[in-house]
Amino acid sequence: MSGLWTGDELVEAMQARPVGNLPETVTGISIDTRTLQSGEAFFAIKGDQFDGHDYVGAAQKAGASVAVIAEEKLVALGRLHIPLLVVSDVLEAMRKLARASRARSQARIIAVTGSVGKTSTKEMLRTALSSCGNVHASAASFNNHWGVPLTLARMPRDCDFGVFEIGMNHAGEITPLVAMVRPHIAMITNVAAAHLGSFSSIDEIAHAKAEIFTGLEKDGTALINRDDKRQELLTELAAKAGARDVRYFSTGTGCQYRATRIRELPDSSVVEARIGDKSVAYTIGAPGAHLVANSLAVLAACQLAGADVEKCADQLARIVPEKGRGRRHALSLKKGTATLIDESYNANPASMEAALKVLASAVTGSSGRRIAVLGDMLELGSTSRKLHAALKRPIQKAGVDQLWLVGADMAALAKAVDPAILAGHFNSVADAAKPLAASLGDGDVIMVKASNGLKFASLVEMLVTQFPESVPARPKTAGQG
Repeated sequence: MSGLWTGDELVEAMQARPVGNLPETVTGISIDTRTLQSGEAFFAIKGDQFDGHDYVGAAQKAGASVAVIAEEKLVALGRLHIPLLVVSDVLEAMRKLARASRARSQARIIAVTGSVGKTSTKEMLRTALSSCGNVHASAASFNNHWGVPLTLARMPRDCDFGVFEIGMNHAGEITPLVAMVRPHIAMITNVAAAHLGSFSSIDEIAHAKAEIFTGLEKDGTALINRDDKRQELLTELAAKAGARDVRYFSTGTGCQYRATRIRELPDSSVVEARIGDKSVAYTIGAPGAHLVANSLAVLAACQLAGADVEKCADQLARIVPEKGRGRRHALSLKKGTATLIDESYNANPASMEAALKVLASAVTGSSGRRIAVLGDMLELGSTSRKLHAALKRPIQKAGVDQLWLVGADMAALAKAVDPAILAGHFNSVADAAKPLAASLGDGDVIMVKASNGLKFASLVEMLVTQFPESVPARPKTAGQG
């Protein structure tokens, strides 16, 4: 019987003490009984809000083959009829298993970080590389102190490529994570004003992001965005971290991985690029200049990982925007149809500007408007008012006809913008929801974006529920009637 791990491997990797008859193999690793599949090992991790030890009984009912628990909880859980692996610290045990997984793997490993676009770049890599072998990649945004080791521990022993997203909120967080991942290729998509509440400057953010280079394998490659304002600093930091091979991607000129021609359309982008010594033409199945830049990093990584670049490029046409990251919905109004662009997953100044560019490229109906619904960008510290007010310019450039603002920090933008386009400034998304819904008209394109704390995902859910789509949203391309 094939499995992800044998019982003996789990004991050895985690230095665990078995209690009961261990299964010969486990089919997967789980930390959540709501998604646990029969045959998986359940790790009872203690988090900020929940303690996994309270759910071991639920894991048993869901079909877990073994549970990994802390020594101090053994007496309380001893009456359960499930094999146990007893350790001193469950999260540290998972880290040990992650290291064992990396040690046994022959896969080419890619690590991704950046202020904007980590998850979409990771998903592009997953899609592109799937044409050339078995790919294991982080689920959702599993990029933190438990998400990275969980993803590593789940990596099949025979996969060809491993793709890991690594995030951070503070300096020093990436270093231990990338030390586990040990990538052959480490990329930074960009450096921007995100989490500024924890940093004194964007240069400090660059230093924290560049920690990803500290975990590179000896023959590994650092990939840096040549268009980023801090590319020189990142280059210095890569060298300081010991990266012997530093390469660049760019939508301009002068590097190994660059776009030579870009045609942006409302629902896609057509790109001609030079990837190393190859000329490649491809389509990205989702709009946005930021995705074009990320696609160059993706194809660079594919080439460095030994994959067929042309096959990988062809796969990018399959890219569709994810929930909260540009997914589109056709809203069936009483009279006509509107298009909702769901950018509700988090926000910082760079991602706000990127989302507004996507709104600008969408074609409205004959009487439709471009409507931006924006909420606070959190964790910007003392720069918050200035950065919120600075959104005035990208809003003007995007040709926004109507602006809805939510949250205390957006007061600075409410004062800065032309009053003629300001539909309202609200304390909460719940306050804005009903008047926004009542205002929508045929041909409108509505883009919503805010930090997760504003709960804009609930606004998207409300609009999609109130105006259920009858056909998939696909905005007309320029020139169509």
